[in-house]
Amino acid sequence: MRALFLDRDGVLNVLRPDDYVKNPDELEVLPGVAEALELCRKQFDRIFIVTNQQGIGKGLMTEADLEAIHRKLVESIGPIDRIYHCPALKREHSFRRKPNIGMALQARRDFPDIRLKDSVMVGDSETDMLFGRRAGMKTVLVGNNSTVATDQPHLVDYRYSTLLDFAQQWRS
Repeated sequence: MRALFLDRDGVLNVLRPDDYVKNPDELEVLPGVAEALELCRKQFDRIFIVTNQQGIGKGLMTEADLEAIHRKLVESIGPIDRIYHCPALKREHSFRRKPNIGMALQARRDFPDIRLKDSVMVGDSETDMLFGRRAGMKTVLVGNNSTVATDQPHLVDYRYSTLLDFAQQWRS
Protein backbone atom coordinates (compact mmCIF):
# COMPACT_ATOMS: atom_id res chain seq x y z
CA MET A 1 0.00 0.00 0.00
CA ARG A 2 1.06 3.55 -0.73
CA ALA A 3 1.18 6.12 2.03
CA LEU A 4 1.37 9.88 2.02
CA PHE A 5 3.50 11.40 4.77
CA LEU A 6 2.87 15.08 5.46
CA ASP A 7 4.82 17.57 7.47
CA ARG A 8 2.49 19.80 9.49
CA ASP A 9 3.81 23.35 9.91
CA GLY A 10 4.14 25.11 6.57
CA VAL A 11 2.32 22.33 4.70
CA LEU A 12 -1.03 21.98 6.49
CA ASN A 13 -1.02 25.10 8.64
CA VAL A 14 0.64 28.48 8.63
CA LEU A 15 4.26 28.31 9.77
CA ARG A 16 5.01 30.57 12.72
CA PRO A 17 8.64 31.62 12.13
CA ASP A 18 10.73 31.40 15.30
CA ASP A 19 7.65 30.26 17.22
CA TYR A 20 5.37 27.25 17.67
CA VAL A 21 1.66 26.57 17.43
CA LYS A 22 1.21 26.21 21.19
CA ASN A 23 -2.58 26.00 21.46
CA PRO A 24 -5.57 25.44 19.15
CA ASP A 25 -6.26 29.20 18.87
CA GLU A 26 -2.87 29.66 17.16
CA LEU A 27 -3.57 27.00 14.52
CA GLU A 28 -4.35 28.50 11.12
CA VAL A 29 -5.00 25.89 8.43
CA LEU A 30 -3.67 26.90 5.03
CA PRO A 31 -6.19 27.56 2.24
CA GLY A 32 -7.05 24.54 0.11
CA VAL A 33 -5.71 21.91 2.53
CA ALA A 34 -9.07 20.20 3.19
CA GLU A 35 -9.73 20.00 -0.56
CA ALA A 36 -6.20 18.73 -1.18
CA LEU A 37 -6.59 15.94 1.35
CA GLU A 38 -9.93 14.94 -0.12
CA LEU A 39 -8.11 14.41 -3.43
CA CYS A 40 -5.16 12.66 -1.76
CA ARG A 41 -7.45 10.15 -0.04
CA LYS A 42 -8.37 8.90 -3.53
CA GLN A 43 -4.70 8.45 -4.50
CA PHE A 44 -3.13 7.07 -1.32
CA ASP A 45 -4.07 4.14 0.90
CA ARG A 46 -2.90 5.83 4.10
CA ILE A 47 -2.20 9.42 5.14
CA PHE A 48 0.09 10.29 8.04
CA ILE A 49 1.33 13.51 9.59
CA VAL A 50 4.93 13.49 10.84
CA THR A 51 5.96 16.51 12.85
CA ASN A 52 8.81 17.61 15.08
CA GLN A 53 7.40 19.36 18.14
CA GLN A 54 10.32 20.49 20.26
CA GLY A 55 8.07 23.15 21.82
CA ILE A 56 7.07 20.32 24.17
CA GLY A 57 10.71 19.58 24.97
CA LYS A 58 11.28 23.29 25.64
CA GLY A 59 8.34 23.39 28.06
CA LEU A 60 6.37 25.87 25.90
CA MET A 61 3.45 23.46 25.55
CA THR A 62 2.32 20.07 26.81
CA GLU A 63 1.35 16.81 25.15
CA ALA A 64 -2.27 17.70 26.04
CA ASP A 65 -1.88 21.03 24.22
CA LEU A 66 -0.58 19.19 21.15
CA GLU A 67 -3.49 16.73 21.27
CA ALA A 68 -5.95 19.65 21.34
CA ILE A 69 -4.16 21.28 18.39
CA HIS A 70 -4.32 18.04 16.42
CA ARG A 71 -8.02 17.54 17.25
CA LYS A 72 -8.74 20.98 15.81
CA LEU A 73 -6.57 20.24 12.77
CA VAL A 74 -8.39 16.98 11.99
CA GLU A 75 -11.75 18.70 12.47
CA SER A 76 -10.65 21.20 9.81
CA ILE A 77 -9.01 18.87 7.27
CA GLY A 78 -10.75 15.53 7.70
CA PRO A 79 -9.51 12.11 8.77
CA ILE A 80 -5.84 11.20 9.03
CA ASP A 81 -4.70 7.62 9.63
CA ARG A 82 -2.22 8.63 12.32
CA ILE A 83 -0.29 11.64 13.55
CA TYR A 84 3.27 10.99 14.69
CA HIS A 85 5.28 13.59 16.56
CA CYS A 86 8.63 13.90 18.24
CA PRO A 87 8.85 16.21 21.27
CA ALA A 88 12.63 15.86 21.61
CA LEU A 89 14.93 18.84 21.38
CA LYS A 90 17.12 19.04 18.28
CA ARG A 91 20.27 18.72 20.39
CA GLU A 92 19.05 15.37 21.75
CA HIS A 93 19.51 13.75 18.30
CA SER A 94 16.45 11.52 18.81
CA PHE A 95 16.01 8.76 16.23
CA ARG A 96 12.33 9.78 16.05
CA ARG A 97 13.08 13.41 15.17
CA LYS A 98 13.20 14.31 11.48
CA PRO A 99 15.43 14.06 9.49
CA ASN A 100 15.90 10.68 11.20
CA ILE A 101 13.37 8.08 10.13
CA GLY A 102 11.96 6.85 13.44
CA MET A 103 8.46 8.15 12.72
CA ALA A 104 8.41 6.43 9.31
CA LEU A 105 9.51 3.15 10.86
CA GLN A 106 6.85 3.51 13.57
CA ALA A 107 4.20 4.02 10.87
CA ARG A 108 5.40 0.88 9.12
CA ARG A 109 5.23 -1.05 12.42
CA ASP A 110 1.72 0.28 13.07
CA PHE A 111 0.59 -0.32 9.48
CA PRO A 112 2.65 -3.25 8.13
CA ASP A 113 0.85 -3.10 4.78
CA ILE A 114 2.52 0.17 3.73
CA ARG A 115 5.62 0.15 1.57
CA LEU A 116 7.90 3.12 2.12
CA LYS A 117 9.46 2.78 -1.35
CA ASP A 118 5.99 3.37 -2.84
CA SER A 119 5.21 6.25 -0.48
CA VAL A 120 5.59 10.01 -0.72
CA MET A 121 6.85 12.61 1.77
CA VAL A 122 5.51 16.15 1.34
CA GLY A 123 7.25 18.88 3.30
CA ASP A 124 8.56 22.41 3.17
CA SER A 125 12.08 22.02 4.54
CA GLU A 126 15.40 20.31 4.03
CA THR A 127 14.70 18.23 7.13
CA ASP A 128 11.52 16.89 5.54
CA MET A 129 13.29 16.08 2.28
CA LEU A 130 16.10 14.28 4.12
CA PHE A 131 13.52 12.31 6.12
CA GLY A 132 11.76 11.20 2.95
CA ARG A 133 14.98 10.39 1.12
CA ARG A 134 16.42 8.39 4.04
CA ALA A 135 13.19 6.41 4.37
CA GLY A 136 13.28 5.57 0.66
CA MET A 137 10.23 7.65 -0.32
CA LYS A 138 9.65 10.05 -3.17
CA THR A 139 10.05 13.62 -1.89
CA VAL A 140 7.84 16.59 -2.67
CA LEU A 141 8.78 20.12 -1.66
CA VAL A 142 5.86 22.54 -1.29
CA GLY A 143 5.98 26.26 -0.73
CA ASN A 144 8.62 28.77 -1.65
CA ASN A 145 11.64 27.39 0.20
CA SER A 146 14.01 27.90 -2.71
CA THR A 147 17.02 27.26 -0.46
CA VAL A 148 16.28 23.53 -0.42
CA ALA A 149 15.64 23.40 -4.16
CA THR A 150 18.86 25.24 -5.04
CA ASP A 151 21.25 24.11 -2.27
CA GLN A 152 20.06 20.50 -2.03
CA PRO A 153 18.37 19.72 -5.38
CA HIS A 154 19.22 16.01 -5.09
CA LEU A 155 16.81 15.76 -2.13
CA VAL A 156 13.77 17.03 -4.06
CA ASP A 157 12.01 14.76 -6.54
CA TYR A 158 9.06 17.08 -7.22
CA ARG A 159 8.11 20.63 -6.38
CA TYR A 160 4.71 22.32 -6.07
CA SER A 161 3.57 25.71 -4.79
CA THR A 162 0.97 24.29 -2.40
CA LEU A 163 -0.41 21.01 -1.15
CA LEU A 164 -3.49 21.62 -3.30
CA ASP A 165 -1.31 21.99 -6.42
CA PHE A 166 0.35 18.67 -5.53
CA ALA A 167 -2.99 16.94 -4.98
CA GLN A 168 -4.44 18.23 -8.25
CA GLN A 169 -1.41 17.37 -10.36
CA TRP A 170 0.09 14.25 -8.74
CA ARG A 171 0.00 11.08 -10.80
CA SER A 172 2.11 8.12 -9.85
